[in-house]
Amino acid sequence: MPRMLRRAAVLGATARVASNRGQARGAQQQAAADAAALPTEQAAAPAAPEASATDSYAELMKLKQLLDAGALTQAEFDAEKAKILAT
Repeated sequence: MPRMLRRAAVLGATARVASNRGQARGAQQQAAADAAALPTEQAAAPAAPEASATDSYAELMKLKQLLDAGALTQAEFDAEKAKILAT
């Protein structure tokens, strides 16, 4: 049973990361569409989203808690951490 719980935790964390990435991409696409709709003189370069850095930190903290609780192995933690930091 603990293995199944670990697997569920990893899948849940992975799904959350994928969801956050999808939301960030959607927001970037919407911002790009809004900027394209404005005349060239009024268009401003979109600022880098600070929320993604906060989301990455939150995801890393959740993974660390799962590691500390024994729900993740060190290898699983390292793999998920690498995915989060790669973005």
